[in-house]
Formats: sequence, C-alpha cells, structure tokens
Amino acid sequence: MSASLGTGVIIPVLTPLDPGGEVDEASLRRLLDHLLDHGVDGVFLLGTSGEFGFLTDAQRVAVVTATVRHVDGRVPVLVGISDTATARAIEQARLLLPLGADAAVATAPFFAETGPLEIGEHFRRIAEAIGDVPLLAYENPPRVNGMSIPVPLLLDLAAEGVIAGVKDSSPDQGHLLSLLAGRSARGLSALRVLSGSETAAAAAIRAGADGLVPGLGNVDPGGYVELLRLARAGDPGADALQARLTALFGIVDIAPQAPMGGSSRALGAFKAACRLLGVIAEDRCAVPSVLLGEADRAAVAAVLAAHGPAGAAAGSARAARTVGP
Repeated sequence: MSASLGTGVIIPVLTPLDPGGEVDEASLRRLLDHLLDHGVDGVFLLGTSGEFGFLTDAQRVAVVTATVRHVDGRVPVLVGISDTATARAIEQARLLLPLGADAAVATAPFFAETGPLEIGEHFRRIAEAIGDVPLLAYENPPRVNGMSIPVPLLLDLAAEGVIAGVKDSSPDQGHLLSLLAGRSARGLSALRVLSGSETAAAAAIRAGADGLVPGLGNVDPGGYVELLRLARAGDPGADALQARLTALFGIVDIAPQAPMGGSSRALGAFKAACRLLGVIAEDRCAVPSVLLGEADRAAVAAVLAAHGPAGAAAGSARAARTVGP
C-alpha cells in the first residue's frame, strides 16, 4: 500500500438519492467537490454512511463508477465490499474493485454468529481473491452482531500481509488504543490505523492514529481536516475545535417526530444538513429508512447554525426557504 493511502482525513461518503430512490449522480458530484475543495485525503464509498446494506448491486456500481470518474485520481478511493459472508464479499469485490478502487474495505461477516477463527478465514480468503488491492478491516461491532475483531487477530492478519489497515469504529476507544500499542510492540509500522469516531478524533490522532474516517465529515470536512492538522501539531486549539464538532454531531440525537431507528435518524440528519448547506438535492435515505420531517429538519438546521462551519447559518437559512419536504 502506498505511503499516503490510508492516512489523513478520509470521508465515508453519503449516497445521495433522488425522489425515486435511485443514485443522484449530480448531487454525488457536488458532495465530492465539497469534500475535495476542503482538502480531504481520500473518500470511502459504500460504508455505513453510504448505506451499502440497503443498495442494490446496480446502485453500488453507479456510486463507484461516478465517483472514480469524478475524483479522477485526485485522492484515493476506498470501496466497501462488506456482505453477510465471505463468498458474497468476494462477489462484491469482483463487481466493484475493477471499476477503479485503490483499496477495499470489509467488515467481519454478519447475520450468522461468528468468532475469531471464522473472521480470520474471512479476511484471508478475501485477500487471496483480490490480489494486489490493499484490504482494510472495518471494525464496527454494532453492525456485525456485536462481534469485535480481536486486536491479536488484526495484528496477526497484518503480520501475514492479509490486511493493510484497520478502520476502527468500535464504540470502545480501548480497542483503538490496544491496536496502536500492539502495532508498535510488534513492529507493524506499515499497518494503517484509522479512527471512525467523530467525537474522539483529536484523542485518536494524539494517540498515534494515521487518520480519521468521520461520517460527520460529509457535513464539515474542513473542520476535520483542520482538527487533524492541529492535533498532529500538538496545538491546544484542537480541543476547542473537537468540542465544536462534538456539538455539531448532536444532529444525530435530535428527537424525531416519527419513531425511527438509529440509522434513519443519524444518516437522515447528515443528509438533512448537507441538503441545508446546498450540497445535495434531497435528504432521502434508502428504503426501508424512515425519513425526517420538517420539524426534524428545523432541529438539524438549528444545530447546524449554532455549531456548523463558517457560513452554515446563512446557508442553511437560504436552503430552508427554498426546499420542501
């Protein structure tokens, strides 16, 4: 894996959808420009923020094709190939990676209960199937039956050359710290370790993480680019910026008018904020997600105005006057 791949701020890109539920490529291009214009170091497609689990194969192909064409080599493009089992993940890899991916990202298997032996076999078989394309393991226990990928297994897979990096979205920051300590102890300096936390991003960089993969970065990419710069430099200004971004992350905790699950609420809030900023045309999430209503959008707009990037208050006010349900 190249020295720059798997470092810096890598945004797990939202998948904008049109009123018919299909990929809105015009909005996707505007979102990519929004990210690139703010200096991000890479984009990650078809992760949790990209709603991969709700998209058809054709939609996944559309996302990757449009992104690779528009990014045109300016930053690395990481592509999610996660699926319920190894053979299905390999099918996704064979479908999507030839479209121009610089790296593949996969979770542990999900739905069926698995343990370390099965998870290790899963990643080894994927790596064998994809050849020279770097593979990153995606640690995200809430999405895979609560099963964490044990740190010793991740380190073994790195030592074997199976994985080139880890995107750590574990709610337990101890997992990230143990991974960083194990990397150092075993001399695995080539292993890239990325934090998926929006609220502990500065701490992760100070602890030695190579980069950040924050879903909130779709809304405020410049904030996370600056946060990474400040944290790497040991600048105490990182703490104030982290506090602002943590407050902005409060958009995922609004009390929606209609009962909905956490995915609908969080991704709906990210998309609502991007819509209010004029980046995407619709804040629709993939079925069966429940959509935010006007009162919910107003709550998102209030948080965005108070804690968003410079100009967010004026931009969200203009957007609120011009968009409907």
